[in-house]
Amino acid sequence: MLELTLIQKVAVFALPVIFAITLHEAAHGYVARFFGDMTAAMQGRITVNPLKHIDPVGTILVPLVILLTSKLLGGGAILFGWAKPVPVNFAQLRRPKQDMLWVAAAGPGMNFVMAVFWALMIQLGHALANSFSTPLMLMGAAGVFINVILMVLNLIPLPPLDGGRIAVSLLPMKQAISFSRIEPYGFFILLGLMFSGILGIIMWPLISLFIGFTALVTGLDAPQLLGLIQVVLS
Repeated sequence: MLELTLIQKVAVFALPVIFAITLHEAAHGYVARFFGDMTAAMQGRITVNPLKHIDPVGTILVPLVILLTSKLLGGGAILFGWAKPVPVNFAQLRRPKQDMLWVAAAGPGMNFVMAVFWALMIQLGHALANSFSTPLMLMGAAGVFINVILMVLNLIPLPPLDGGRIAVSLLPMKQAISFSRIEPYGFFILLGLMFSGILGIIMWPLISLFIGFTALVTGLDAPQLLGLIQVVLS
């Protein structure tokens, strides 16, 4: 089986990680503007320019450390990161509680769109059948993987993740207010789930499910897609 060097692995993941994180945030801003909140627009954050969204730690350092650690220690890790959050003032939405759902769902929705895009790049690599085919297919596999991970992670119903905001939007007002009070502790809860191994137990079956669904939507052979992902992770 093809084995990538550390430099090759970083090269394969660089663009997919940057665009997965930054377009996720831009999608929140676009949808917030559609529903009446101009905060992100006034701060110049409704853009697909990655430089406007990159967080040096969350977008570059953390994914790089995870890649380095998984390469040195072996095994696949849940690769994730974050960008500078797009500011959203939910009070400025036309229907704050209801519209919160669509603003929150926009990020994971964009990640699914990008997973499909990168899967189509794998199809293009098949069609080209030249020296660019293998790098394009491996980058496509990395793109599918990172976007599915970010989609699944952000849909966990834990504030301040997008899934938590979706839950707040759907719950009756009294329960929504009570549930939203855990937001200041959400990041620490997430870290606890990650280091205890519970997060992986929750996420890996869902990641496999959505990778398979992405393959189905784009006409890819699911075992082949999983094989390519294994190459970029090994």
